Amino acid sequence: MFRHALIPLVCLAAAPLSAASVSDCGDRASARFLAEPWEENTATFAEGEVRLAVLDMKEPAGAPSYLVVLSPPYNEVGDRQCKVVEAQPNYGFYQIDLATVEAEQDAETGLTLRIPVTDYADGWKNPPPFPLTVTINQSTGEVTATTD
Repeated sequence: MFRHALIPLVCLAAAPLSAASVSDCGDRASARFLAEPWEENTATFAEGEVRLAVLDMKEPAGAPSYLVVLSPPYNEVGDRQCKVVEAQPNYGFYQIDLATVEAEQDAETGLTLRIPVTDYADGWKNPPPFPLTVTINQSTGEVTATTD
């Protein structure tokens, strides 16, 4: 009897991480959407080669925050690539906290950042954070993101 009750719990524990969406910046990454205050909503890593910035798109009201990643490789005129990370296409996060990012560099996979984010929770003043994990391979330019 208990064995059958544990099956759903085991399935949940074995569930894969949820992929977040990563796309090229385009017009959405306009400076007019940079979240204020700027000093709290930007961060650099890898000796300044990688910069994160939070965008506040205002809408949708429950998911207005997007993460911009500027990172190598550089193009022929010296610009870094620009990517937008969002919970799902055209849907951001409620909040993104760059003050407590955890960073880890690995020679094979690149720079891995664990960033506290929240989703909108109706009626919650401060919804609980969960990690957004962004991996940036500066050699290949691959940027991946998952949420736990």
